[in-house]
Amino acid sequence: MTNSSVVAERWCPWSHPTPRGVDLAFAISLFLLVTAWLVLDWVFGLGMDVWAAQGDQSQIDAAGLAHIGRTQVLLVVVLTVAVLAGVCRAWRTVVAQVLVALLVGGVLMVAQHQWDTSHTSPGCIRYAAHC
Repeated sequence: MTNSSVVAERWCPWSHPTPRGVDLAFAISLFLLVTAWLVLDWVFGLGMDVWAAQGDQSQIDAAGLAHIGRTQVLLVVVLTVAVLAGVCRAWRTVVAQVLVALLVGGVLMVAQHQWDTSHTSPGCIRYAAHC
């Protein structure tokens, strides 16, 4: 008879660290995948939508908001993968995903800053008649 505790221990991902080769393979491939997705989404997702809008501001705004939404979803996915890698004790993958999360957060911050600066009212000038 086989010992049930040995079989149960084999199936628990947190019982042993992930082997170095597997960890590095996942870390590098996920890092490159997310980085490529960010670049392609910025160029083709946002860039082509803005180009196709042909100057129509409402379509350009919709493309910008869609890009912000896709980037937010990607940030959630990257952080979820980092947590799952932490559960599986794949520390190199966790580090790579945290670095990618910082990159995605920076892209999201830039996109939201561009949106905010292009859609704010000029405010009240001190000696204007309507103030």
